[in-house]
Amino acid sequence: MTNLTREGSNLASRGTDLPQTAAAVVAGAAPLDLNRKGRVIVTSVLNNGGSFRITGQTSQGGISATSKVGSGIGNPAKLPTAAPQIPQPNQTVYVTEVFYSYQPITPIGKMLKIVIPSTLYDAAYF
Repeated sequence: MTNLTREGSNLASRGTDLPQTAAAVVAGAAPLDLNRKGRVIVTSVLNNGGSFRITGQTSQGGISATSKVGSGIGNPAKLPTAAPQIPQPNQTVYVTEVFYSYQPITPIGKMLKIVIPSTLYDAAYF
């Protein structure tokens, strides 16, 4: 999933449009089946004088998932607070998020009393 998010953000930052980026991530996800068990969300975020706004967003996949960056063109975007100011003023950052519905094949989590999330998540910012 980490490689998928990186590749998606890399493609978008080099000029691939957002729907083509999402389609490329889904196509390159094997053995993960994002068409049935996952969701890819690609978002462009502009720093407009310190106000981070969503300027584009697309998603593809078989499960319902909500972007942790935000949703809706023109709406505010949430970026990691621990990162330095990305993007710089008047620059755009591309965020690729991958969600994947996961079901363990063994009951090891229950035996160890560990809560394993049912949906895995990763994101990359370029």
